[in-house]
Amino acid sequence: MAISASTLDLVAARADDGRRNRRIADDVVQAVIGDGFIRHFTPASYGGSQAKPQDFFRDQVDLAEADMSTAWALGIVAVHNYQIALLDPRAQDEVWADGPDAMVSSSYNPVGAHTELVDGGVMLSGRWGWSSGSLHCNWVLLGGVIPTEGYRTFLVPAADYRIEDTWHTMGLQATGSNDIVIDTPVFVPDYRTHKQMDGFHGIHHQPPGYYDLPWAQVFIRVVNTSAIGAVRHALSLFRDRVGLASTDQTKSPTDPDVLDRIARASLLAETSAKIMVHNFEEMEACGFKPSILDRVRSRYEASLVADRCIEAMDLLMDVAGGRSVYAGNAFQDLWHDVRMARAHVANNPAGFARNYAAVLMGAENKDMFL
Repeated sequence: MAISASTLDLVAARADDGRRNRRIADDVVQAVIGDGFIRHFTPASYGGSQAKPQDFFRDQVDLAEADMSTAWALGIVAVHNYQIALLDPRAQDEVWADGPDAMVSSSYNPVGAHTELVDGGVMLSGRWGWSSGSLHCNWVLLGGVIPTEGYRTFLVPAADYRIEDTWHTMGLQATGSNDIVIDTPVFVPDYRTHKQMDGFHGIHHQPPGYYDLPWAQVFIRVVNTSAIGAVRHALSLFRDRVGLASTDQTKSPTDPDVLDRIARASLLAETSAKIMVHNFEEMEACGFKPSILDRVRSRYEASLVADRCIEAMDLLMDVAGGRSVYAGNAFQDLWHDVRMARAHVANNPAGFARNYAAVLMGAENKDMFL
């Protein structure tokens, strides 16, 4: 289900408002919901699309070409419906009680979490950062470590947490990635939790097939794919020379060096998009059960997207014209947005490269989020 042209036009028109207000405009959220983007991974049994991952990420790239913040935040919100589908059916019934377009944010970093095992569940409190799109959501998925067991994700309703306004950043301002705070411990029943190793081993309550694809293989793409759309947006600015005028003839759109940079920047983005689609097509072809080696490779390849898109933006920034140095310039905003994506832990390729190389050489996989 593709994003409509009218929605993409609205996203682009409201992008500056979102950046100023540090949140996506409500009419944009409603338009994206109306196009079915949020229900993409919701099971068909709950009225969702249960559609191919590669098609979802193509839509995310299209959204990002209009506004990277919108694609980033709503992409993350939408992808959570895949993880919800892996939870106990009681949790699914609660989340989708009002329909397939559930709005769920997240913060998986467990550093600020406090957990205590109790009868039937866990008492949870703490602070979590970077919860993109949380201002639009009714639920949140929070990471935490249980000392006697390991990592879990906890599904918490909005009534049990508060959002603290902390999002003052150099880019991706409209994602509204504020802090989630639970001051007084709240009870999270076991059925509203997801064990890391269940996600790793593909344990779920859906029929065999689509949801056998490991949860992490879907999530790791949502925090880098929008950068591809941002590079496409930057290239469109070069095509139209919007805000890029310069009296320096070496920055002319007909200069051979400029043309070479445009070609290389485009190839960096488009190659990243093709690898992403190819990987999901391979996973579909093997019945959504990729090998450990393929999962490790895909994780590494996903982590490289932000670096490649930064390289593309840097190629273009050097010849973007004198106006690009001014705050509020459209190209500079994109340059900052793409660099912000690199701050996400999933976009730091160093550890994933080491793990991929080790597995290639016959060692055991060390990454449980694959």
